[in-house]
Amino acid sequence: MPNYWLMKTEPNTFSIQDLEKAPHQTTCWEGVRNYQARNMLRDDVKKGDMVLFYHSNTEPVGVHGTAKVVKPGYPDHFQFEPKSKYYDPKASPERPRWFMVDIKHQQTFQQPVTLQTLRTVDALQDMKLLQKGQRLSVQPVTKTQWDLIVKMGATRS
Repeated sequence: MPNYWLMKTEPNTFSIQDLEKAPHQTTCWEGVRNYQARNMLRDDVKKGDMVLFYHSNTEPVGVHGTAKVVKPGYPDHFQFEPKSKYYDPKASPERPRWFMVDIKHQQTFQQPVTLQTLRTVDALQDMKLLQKGQRLSVQPVTKTQWDLIVKMGATRS
C-alpha cells in the first residue's frame, strides 16, 4: 500500500509543467532544508508513494497535479556542492544531513484545486495543509484526502 504526500514548490522555481518537460518526466525533489520534512523524505517516503503536486507563492495556490515516487530517500548531493544554494558546510558524504527523493509526473490537472476550494470541503478540514502553522514543504495526506482531491482535479473544467 502506498503512502500519500503533498509536496509544495514555488512554480517559478519548479512547476508541474517543468516536471512534465523533464527527461522521462522525472526529477529529484531536492533542496528541502527543514529537519521534520527531511526526516519524512529519509524515513517515510517510499518508492510507489503518491504525491499531490502543490504550487505555493503564486496565483492560484493549490494542487496542480500528481506525481509518483520512483526513488526513495537518498542524500541530497547539492549539500556537498559549495557553489549550490543548497550547500551545507556541516554535511559530508559520510554524514549527510539532507535527503531527497525522485518523483515522476502522473497527471496535470486542467485547472488546479485551489487552496480556497480545499478550505470549503468539510471532508478535508483535518488535512495538515489547512491547519494553522503547517508550512512544511512535505506533508502526509490520507488516502481519503488523496482520492477526493484527485477526483476534484480530474473533474474540474
